[in-house]
Amino acid sequence: MWNSSSERIFSSTTENGANKDEEALVLAALQRSPTYIRARTSIFRDISGEVSLVDVGKMKDQQQKQVLDKLINAINEDTELFFKRVKQRFEAVNLEFPKVKVCFQHLKVDAMVHVGDRALPTVPNFIFNMTETFLRQLRIFPSRRKKLSILNNISGFIRPSRLTLLLGPPSSGKTTLLLALAGRLDKDLKMSGKVTYNGHDLKEFVPQRTAAYISQRDSHIAEMTVRETLEFSGRCQGVGFKRDLLMELLRKEKNAGIIPDQDLDIFIKGVALGEQTSVVVDYILQILGLDICADTLVGDEMLKGISGGQKKRLTTGELLMGASRVLLMDEISTGLDSSTTYQIVKYLKHTTRAFDGTTLVSLLQPDPETYCLFDDIILLSEGHIVYQGPRDSALEFFEFMGFKCPSRKNVADFLQEVTSEKDQGQYWFLNSQYNYVPATKFVERFQSFHVGNALAQELAIPFDKRDDHPAALSSSTYGVKKSELLKISFSWQMLLLKRNSVVLVFKITQLFLIILIMMSVFFRSTMHHDTLEDGAVYLGALYFAILMVLFNGFLEVPMLIAKLPVLYKQRDLHFYPCWTYTLPSWILSIPTSILESFIWVAATYYVVGFDPQITRCLRQFLLYLSLHQMSIGLFRLMAALGRNMIVANTFGSFAMLVVMALGGFVLSRDSIPSWWIWGYWFSPLMYAQNAASVNEFRGHSWDKRFGDMPLGQMLLKVRSLFPEDYWYWIGVGALIGYTILFNILFTIFLTYLNPLGSQQAVVSKRKIQNKDKEQESEYNIIPFGEFLNHTHSFTGREQKKRRGMVLPFRPLSMCFRDISYYVDVPMELKQQGLAGDKLQLLVNVTGAFRPGVLTALVGVSGAGKTTLMDVLAGRKTGGQIVGNIYISGHPKKQETFARVSGYCEQNDVHSPCLTIHESLLFSAWLRLSSHIDLKTQKAFVEEVEELVELTSLSRALVGLPGVDGLSTEQRKRLTIAVELVANPSIVFMDEPTSGLDARSAAIVMRTVRNIVDTGRTIVCTIHQPSIDIFESFDELLLMKRGGELIYAGSLGNRSCKLVQYFEAIQGVHKIKSGQNPAAWVLEVTSPAEENRLGIDFADVYRKSTLYRQNEEMAESLSKPEEDSVELNFPSKYSQSFFGQFLACLWKQNLSYWRNPQYSAVRFFYTVIISLMFGSICWNFGSKRSTQQDILNAMGSMYAAVLFIGITNASSVQPVVYVERFVSYRERAAGMYSALPFAFAQVTIEFPYVFIQTLIYSTIFYSMASFEWNVWKFVWYIYFMYFTLLYFTFFGMMTTSVSPNHNIAAILAAPFYMMWNLFSGFMISRMRIPIWWRWYYWANPVAWSLYGLLTSQYGEVNEHLRLADGVHTLPIKRFIKEQFGYRHDFLGIAGVAVVGFCILFAVTFAFAIKCFNFQRR
Repeated sequence: MWNSSSERIFSSTTENGANKDEEALVLAALQRSPTYIRARTSIFRDISGEVSLVDVGKMKDQQQKQVLDKLINAINEDTELFFKRVKQRFEAVNLEFPKVKVCFQHLKVDAMVHVGDRALPTVPNFIFNMTETFLRQLRIFPSRRKKLSILNNISGFIRPSRLTLLLGPPSSGKTTLLLALAGRLDKDLKMSGKVTYNGHDLKEFVPQRTAAYISQRDSHIAEMTVRETLEFSGRCQGVGFKRDLLMELLRKEKNAGIIPDQDLDIFIKGVALGEQTSVVVDYILQILGLDICADTLVGDEMLKGISGGQKKRLTTGELLMGASRVLLMDEISTGLDSSTTYQIVKYLKHTTRAFDGTTLVSLLQPDPETYCLFDDIILLSEGHIVYQGPRDSALEFFEFMGFKCPSRKNVADFLQEVTSEKDQGQYWFLNSQYNYVPATKFVERFQSFHVGNALAQELAIPFDKRDDHPAALSSSTYGVKKSELLKISFSWQMLLLKRNSVVLVFKITQLFLIILIMMSVFFRSTMHHDTLEDGAVYLGALYFAILMVLFNGFLEVPMLIAKLPVLYKQRDLHFYPCWTYTLPSWILSIPTSILESFIWVAATYYVVGFDPQITRCLRQFLLYLSLHQMSIGLFRLMAALGRNMIVANTFGSFAMLVVMALGGFVLSRDSIPSWWIWGYWFSPLMYAQNAASVNEFRGHSWDKRFGDMPLGQMLLKVRSLFPEDYWYWIGVGALIGYTILFNILFTIFLTYLNPLGSQQAVVSKRKIQNKDKEQESEYNIIPFGEFLNHTHSFTGREQKKRRGMVLPFRPLSMCFRDISYYVDVPMELKQQGLAGDKLQLLVNVTGAFRPGVLTALVGVSGAGKTTLMDVLAGRKTGGQIVGNIYISGHPKKQETFARVSGYCEQNDVHSPCLTIHESLLFSAWLRLSSHIDLKTQKAFVEEVEELVELTSLSRALVGLPGVDGLSTEQRKRLTIAVELVANPSIVFMDEPTSGLDARSAAIVMRTVRNIVDTGRTIVCTIHQPSIDIFESFDELLLMKRGGELIYAGSLGNRSCKLVQYFEAIQGVHKIKSGQNPAAWVLEVTSPAEENRLGIDFADVYRKSTLYRQNEEMAESLSKPEEDSVELNFPSKYSQSFFGQFLACLWKQNLSYWRNPQYSAVRFFYTVIISLMFGSICWNFGSKRSTQQDILNAMGSMYAAVLFIGITNASSVQPVVYVERFVSYRERAAGMYSALPFAFAQVTIEFPYVFIQTLIYSTIFYSMASFEWNVWKFVWYIYFMYFTLLYFTFFGMMTTSVSPNHNIAAILAAPFYMMWNLFSGFMISRMRIPIWWRWYYWANPVAWSLYGLLTSQYGEVNEHLRLADGVHTLPIKRFIKEQFGYRHDFLGIAGVAVVGFCILFAVTFAFAIKCFNFQRR
């Protein structure tokens, strides 16, 4: 609309930029134009100096790039000056930004927890917890849980225009404080006190729109690119108050006659009109260093995408796109290098100051440069605020308390360590006797310190609400109009639909496969319209089609569950209301439903030989379309209700069982007991079955007279289906009604339910009871500072006296010469024009590691640190290795080397259901020599626990990373301990301090130092070490990008030797006083510095005397000493095959017992299904008078076998996936071979499946009143047991041949479909075409049904009345003629089900052995 008017006003653009008069005319025209046009239009000067007017929202790519380059250059040259210019423009017309002061008073947060063994998630504890929760709700039973305080009565505020840092060790309450301030605390936590924004309570405005909480977890849609993710975030959040502020600015500037800076004008208008331009997106991408991957997909474990560090930055970028006045950022630096963190914090500092924002950032390990960017500090310890105030006064307060920060110490590290019991003593500088000062003491003394005093006075004065800017607090629930959000959501989901086109192709392919099978089984030349049996086959064909269309929607469950974390995040941040997500997803599913239903009907209708009337064909299409829509709604509803795959599968099975069993085909309507008949009327499948049957059997093909009525109507009557024509329309109407209902419920559940699972603290009873005793004993532990005094690098003194260990070991040196490593060139690089077939990752690396010496491997990302370590440790599964490796002078042999070495991986992979002590015992059992007795092993494990400071946590459960159990730092120490209990001589550690705060990193390094001091050889790769950590190493191997060595040698006291070596190279910048040598050396050896100096540091090293010394040392260490013997062991593993099997079985037993989500839910599910099924099939076993009675009995067996079986197979898949992942590490460490592990995994299922079978068989058999004959009952149990067992083993087998459990589920689905079709229930063996009959015999479910039905009815001579109501037959003869079942074949059926168990179990074992989905 406004384009035409703007063209009229600005029709002329200046042709020559130098022409000042013309430029002045353009400016004058712009000033005269209406404000709404000026808000979108800016003056643009291109490279040639030519001036033109541009619409900020519609700039061409070239113009945008120019503006952005200018902008970024201006910011990089002088960030502060740039933002000052922005602020000055507003100040020039007396415009203020809205400010928010966040205040919290007497804030207290408590959690209720179980302690000790009661907290372990065993099967009995799970049952107790469920019962206790239920009784507590009824107020019958008091809670046995203990109160754990997370935040203890804290008060303070976060000021606007100042950048505040939140510091504190893990579990100090940082995340809880941030969530409380954002108004997003978990409802299970008890909170008291109040949080106010500008004096307003959280209920008086919309905190989610005013404050943005940036989580530690990075949840993003994998199929979107980085740019699309940011654009979507910006469009949803809108521009908030910015547009109004811009209009006011332009109005005031026009009145004052001020002409703004051109480049700045474009930037400000770009930010203010956020939804119309991607200037802001490009700007944020540049600031966060994401411009290099802007058009790369985010990705996940299945889809290759950006790195973890880039995902972390993207999470930050998403919320910087919005207009929130308060930013609460939780550990945004995890996985980032220090320079990126510095850039992000620097940007935050300037925007906070320029735009008067309120920003609170929690960081783990800020380096000194980043720390100095903050204005204020909040220091948390044990839920107390120990210090809050200006950064400059923090050290003054601790000196006032008697603690001084050493000159070369990072202040942030000092602040986190000074409140810790174990590290505090080393900072005491007063002459008086040191006693531990607890957090409560610091809090008390802070009140009398001048900063604390001023804070208390300021808190006492309430905020004057008259000072509140009207735009400061958001009162609107969403950033944009709901109609606009609906449009955004539509385009977003269209994009996802295109990106997920592979899924659609997969579904269509699967559909064609099913159609081909259906057409070949129900082929019209084998189908007739003469008898009731013929009608039954057609009914089976309809039922199969209905089932397939119904289950085609199941793929919605894993797809939606994968998206749920993102949807919950966007919902909680008020990006959009949930209905704007569910409505487009429903509407966009309709075209695929039409396509799939059309393909199904078009392909099968005439080939199968359904009634040839065209109207009936079209009506079948309409019915399948409604059914498909209903199924998509149903499965989405289950995913939203279940919220994880295991629970959704269980919910799904319950729902599907009711829907199917009571659908009118498995059990006829008149055989359903009166107390379950409501289920029949509620089952959507009943409406589909009736509508499809009426549509077919009322057709002219079925007009043949059968007695006094047509054959079609007779069949409907016999099978208790409704014969009236109008039932077709009732069926379609009901399915459409269900579709609407399920989509409404899906929206409601998505809106109101929260994700399952929460962080779990590990609290031991001893910790609560013996707090005082522990405090006394812990003073004996040597502080980290003192440990540094024992390292060569720190003082050059002699090594500390070695500690004795329970078990002796042989000190070994490792020497490697001219190591090169090649891999095949990836396809992406070939496409980018990289020549050659091989890519060299390591280039002639030579060096040595010696006993009692701690060596660091340092280099930038991509330098080849981990690659070198993997090559030396023998962990590479691919690529070509060239060069020689020697162990104490003898050539390295991987089989023997695995027995004397340990490898601590960067990812801490452990069995989640074991305690720390059990994890260590398991490792010791399998890795220590078999002649060491159990008592010695236990003593050794306890010594290692003490060495790595895990004794107090030995009974804590490991848990899943980021979900429950141990913290990152405790997990890291466990990883080290697991390797140590193998009593290795050489230990490799990959990034042992990544993702840890300073205090935790210090504990881990203290552990490492302890181990070195026992005389072992240790090598660590390290990413961004602090001064303390770096200087605790003795020697350094420094690598540059490309896999070349540029320094190998001693660090020296305070890194003096390293500094001397590099400062001697001409042109290298000297190290500043107090600078971290690790950061300095990476800086001065960067590619940019190499270009500046015109040298190659690898060449410099190769020409140095240091290189020659290293060559000589490598030469001497590559020859064995005279009396040394080559490493040799009688066998590859320390335990025999049976010993390995027993150890794995012991571990699996604990894992299953402590996995209630799997074990307890399975038993609970079986009990419910047995009761439900028993009550549906009440007395079925005793009814034998008609053909339908036998069909009902068979239907009950068929439904039980399929449902409980498929549920078992689905639920075991995630369990095996996790255990297999852990086994990769354990097998690489030489703990056991693949087969004992696999057979233990198989064996542990026997007792659990047996209990499950007993529960089901006893309840169902008695309720269904089958004949109480001992042999019949034993046969029933026998067949059910082996049936559930082969289903479970089949689930395990599919996981073993798939990269993960999601693909395993997809792989298993076609098998379930085939087993269902050829089970002998839908179409009996006698009616299966001859070309498919072989599959009947190869189908395990067919054998189960054979065994179950024959064992019950195979010898019964009672007569039953056939479907025609006239003829009778003995039951024994009926099942032989109808199904082909013979009683003398029962034994063979019994052998067959056992055979399938053995087949699947052995395939699983050998697949585990042969397939390795972990690529290194």
